[in-house]
Amino acid sequence: MPIPNGCSINASPSDESEYSEPLIENDAAPPQCCSARLNLAILMFFGFSVVYGLRVNLSVAMVAMVNATDPQPSENSSIIDACPRPSGTENTSQTLQQPEGIPQYPWDSKTQGWLLGAFFFGYLCTQIPGGYLAGHYGGSIFLGVGVLGTAALTLLTPLAAQLGSYWLFALRALEGFGEGVTFPAMMAMWARWAPPLERSRLMTLSGSGANFGAFLALPLTGFICQKLGWPAVFYICGGAGCLWAVFWFVFVSDDPRTHRRISKEERDYIINSIGPQGTAHGWSVPLVHMLLSVPLWAIIITQMCSNWSYYTLLTSLPSYMNNILHFDLQSNGFLSALPYLGGWLVSTLSGVAADALIERRTLSVTNVRKLFTFIGLLLPAVFLVAVSYAGCDHVLTVTFLTLSTTAGGVSASGVFMNQIDIAPRYAGFLLGITNTFGTIPGVVAPIVTGYFTEDHSLAGWRKVFWASAGISFSGAIFYTIFGSGKIQPWAMTDEDSVETEGRRSRTITQST
Repeated sequence: MPIPNGCSINASPSDESEYSEPLIENDAAPPQCCSARLNLAILMFFGFSVVYGLRVNLSVAMVAMVNATDPQPSENSSIIDACPRPSGTENTSQTLQQPEGIPQYPWDSKTQGWLLGAFFFGYLCTQIPGGYLAGHYGGSIFLGVGVLGTAALTLLTPLAAQLGSYWLFALRALEGFGEGVTFPAMMAMWARWAPPLERSRLMTLSGSGANFGAFLALPLTGFICQKLGWPAVFYICGGAGCLWAVFWFVFVSDDPRTHRRISKEERDYIINSIGPQGTAHGWSVPLVHMLLSVPLWAIIITQMCSNWSYYTLLTSLPSYMNNILHFDLQSNGFLSALPYLGGWLVSTLSGVAADALIERRTLSVTNVRKLFTFIGLLLPAVFLVAVSYAGCDHVLTVTFLTLSTTAGGVSASGVFMNQIDIAPRYAGFLLGITNTFGTIPGVVAPIVTGYFTEDHSLAGWRKVFWASAGISFSGAIFYTIFGSGKIQPWAMTDEDSVETEGRRSRTITQST
């Protein structure tokens, strides 16, 4: 079924566009199937699958890399008594035997927390400059180099671990530094490629690669660690990233105007439907207006709240499965990955649902973003509270954790794409800003989790889940009050103003 009329970005069917007139006819919209924009979304999907595999592989490999979760447990430690071990595993949960010659290290829970959070120290540094430069020059080079650089550094992980925890911390921070440009670059590219009525489905498809990557990487990491040893994990993941980069640089272009294989019909459709906002921004950006923008701060605060629970589970769930529930490494990887399968499916479907609501004018863009954000933050919080009281029940725990991350996928069509609604031309730069703040939980949450769970008790993990749930709920309320899907005045250009006034005048004339 052809996509309905693509309108100018300022004429999307939302509460702010009372006077809207499509720039192209309904039957002029080319189908997505086999289109250049869909191919771009699929390549991005696999790219983010790779980068999230590179990001989370340490979470599972850490179980194999340490020769004891706590090298000197006290006599009265609750490590053994937190949950009963499965029969026949009395002494195998804490130490995983590796193939001969594979080293293991005596890192305690605090050291592990710092190593798991190290990635985000570097990730913080390149979000804003990456988004700014991608918005000016185009995002393809930054996304491609970001993935390639992170993959190449991942190949050095075994060497860094052998040199010591400080070296591994530095390497992981450098990996984060390289990967920090990827999401802002993606947003900058979609500002030029995604017709307004297709944004939700294209962006959720490409971004859902993150959940899919986590879903694949977690069980594969456990399997590889057991069969080949933990160093093989980083060699395989790094090699996959380098291979993906070859396809990216061969087939991708920054802009539909310069794409070598796009049809004229599709190119005209994209350019006309996006309008003047689908071009690069200049060197100057309205920083003061951005700083004072309430809708932008709504995105920032809400993403920080949502990411706290997401990063907590992403980095620490394998440790919970190992230290508390005592799953073997291969089961650990599979069960830790299960929530991300649900998140991947739901986030993709949420994009289709959000676009349908907007196309049919059932809800405004603002209300769609608020609805999907509220559901995508509230339900995960409820299920995390349930996890904290599931105790040692393996089935209930895995069920609630899966439901929590699955429900969180709904917010993919809410706050996580809201930058392109409020300021399309500056979307990459804004995502750099919001992701910088949103990455702070990635730094802090694993460290806080390490301190909360130092004794590996159920009570310590209950604090982790309650804190995550409370923060998520706060974000849902904040965004419901202050969020917006309207393009902001400071993001408008002279061409936008002239175009909007022209449509308004034509519409008034036709109505009279």
